[in-house]
Order: sequence, then structure tokens, then C-alpha cells
Amino acid sequence: MTDLRTGVRDDFAEVFGREPDGVWSAPGRVNLIGEHTDYNLGFVLPFAINRRTVAAVGARDDRMLRVGSTFADELVEVSLDELRPEVLSGWSAYPLGVAWALGEFGADLQAVPGVDILLDSNVPVGAGLSSSAAIESAVLVALDELWRLGFDRRTLARVGQRAENVAVGAPTGIMDQSASLLGRRDAAVFLDCRSLESQIVPLGLEEAGLEILIIDTGVTHAHATGGYADRRASCEEGARVLGVEALRDVSVADLDRAREVLDDVTFRRVRHIVTEDQRVLDTVRTLREQGPRAIGELLDASHVSMRDDFEISVPELDLAVETAQANGAIGARMTGGGFGGSAIALVPSDAVSRVQVALDGAFAEHAFAAPDVFTVAASEGARRES
Repeated sequence: MTDLRTGVRDDFAEVFGREPDGVWSAPGRVNLIGEHTDYNLGFVLPFAINRRTVAAVGARDDRMLRVGSTFADELVEVSLDELRPEVLSGWSAYPLGVAWALGEFGADLQAVPGVDILLDSNVPVGAGLSSSAAIESAVLVALDELWRLGFDRRTLARVGQRAENVAVGAPTGIMDQSASLLGRRDAAVFLDCRSLESQIVPLGLEEAGLEILIIDTGVTHAHATGGYADRRASCEEGARVLGVEALRDVSVADLDRAREVLDDVTFRRVRHIVTEDQRVLDTVRTLREQGPRAIGELLDASHVSMRDDFEISVPELDLAVETAQANGAIGARMTGGGFGGSAIALVPSDAVSRVQVALDGAFAEHAFAAPDVFTVAASEGARRES
């Protein structure tokens, strides 16, 4: 992290010819369980990870916003007076979109100065670890401080979601920004996506001798296109037919009736959401009562539901999960929006190497590109670094 902080300061000075006013950072996230439940106003259990995006930011004496990064050559400029979603595109829509969205939540953008922003990150892109929310959250806490807005973290999460929905065009829920902004060390964030109330749930992984292994398949996904939007539309159609505001309001006991009134595909989409909400609640209870070694079956069941009912897995993800399970993982599942990205496995510390070797062999045997396999730790949320 020190290298990221120092490097982004140096890069800012090289690009903009001056020192930044500060450096802020925000983490990516892993969703332990609760996939696609957030936009159905249900429950999620993500945690912030020790992979972060850093933002060096400096106020200007005019109205210009300028943003650059170590992962793109271009320097994007737009005036605060012209800032609106339709002028934003590409990677810069994430940092500039949150500046616009702050205005939607009451910030007086006529009274704030322009800023220069330089971004760096070690959150893998396209891996399902929410590199986008890490960018948004790092810029949000920086602008909240520099512009003296005083927004609380829950409001900032809503701002980030608004930016991603409107400025980026990705129909995501509020989970990713909440995890990035609210995370705590060795703990998950239990979030009610209707009330936005959150609770910190200790994970106790180190004490239990467990590691979270990330298996990045290298199969990329994009939320703004394709199946993610289709799945959300199916959920909304299911809620409409069932006469509820959101699938959060459908219980496991209601599924027999749902089967009678929904077509097969919509029913299976609904069944995933309803049972996944219940798995989140069961996981929180199990963590509190029995500890992390007891949640494996819930993780496994979540993957089966995403594979068969929600149909968002891919062969590489299924292979990652099955290989981890066969080589000592307590539980495993794909994580993130699906159609690529990563799987997670809950693995005893003394079995991590065995699982890694088995994954390399299995992917080679299936002629898949080698996965990127690494451990992550539950980390603190967005903060000022210097």
C-alpha cells in the first residue's frame, strides 16, 4: 500500500506539475454471499479486501475537472459547468460520474472548485472484485473532504450507486459501494438493501485458521452490457407478477405459488433470489453462533443456485469451484455479477498451496488460461491515506 500511495503522489506531480492536497484510498470487495439480491432490496454480506484504489487529488482555482490514471494514457477534462452523464464515457465516467452524482444529492456544484485527480489501483479489473466501486469510493471520500460536504458513508454509497447507474449505465445495486465505504478489518458488512441499515459481522478467519482464496478466471465481464441487465429485468418481472415491490418480499414458503404463476425461466430467477436472501441470513446467524468453519454448505449451495437457477456461471467458474471443493476447501462459490470474473473458496490455511496447485492443473487439463489465484484479507473501508 505504501508503494501505491507514494507512486500516485509522484505520478500526480508528473502529470499536473504540483503536489496533491492529499491521497485517499478505497478497497475492492468480495461478496461472501448474497448475489444479485441487492437490487431486489434484499440482503448481502460483502467484505472490503486488501486490494485498493488510490486517488491523489488537488483542488484547482477554476471550474475544471481533470482526471488521469496509471491504467489509461488519456487525461480527461470537463468543466463543472458542463458536467452531466451524457458527456461522460469510458473509464473516466466512474470518477467524474461521482462528482456529478454528488450534485444530485445536494452538493452545490456551483460553489465548489475544480479538481485534478490521479488514480492508481491494485484491484484486478473485470475479476468481480468491484474495481469500479473502489474508484468511485476513493474519489467520493476525497471530494467529500475537499469540498467540505459532510456526507455520511451511507449517503456516499447511494451517490456511488447513482453514478454507476446513470453516468456509467450499469444497473447495479448498492452493495459494492457500501462494502468499499463501510468495511472493517476481519469483518463483513451485513447490509439490508431496503433500509440501508448495516451491521459489522466478525468473520474470525485468522482465529479459525482459514483463508479466503480468490480464483480469478480471467474471463472478463461488463455490467453495462449483456446478461446482468437481463437478469435484473427478469427479477422485476417476477416481482410484478407476484404483486410485490421487490423479491425481498417473497419468502421460501411462497415459492410453490410462484411456480404456478411464473414461466419456468422467471421462476428459476426468482427462486435464486429468494433462497439466496435466506442463505445470507443463515450465514450471518451461523457466523455468530458457530464461526466460519460452519458456513461451507451455504457457500456451496449459493454456487449451485447461481449456476442452475440464475444461470450466470461459466465453465471456468464451475471448474474453479469444483476443484477447490475437491482439494480441501470448506466451501466455494462464484462471486460478483457473473458471466466471468472470480470464484472464492474458504480454505484451511494449510491447504491453500494444495488448492492452488490443483487449480493450475485442472485449468491446464481443460485448456483454459491459467487462473490468477491469491488470498485476500477483510480490510478497512475508504480512508484518507496522507
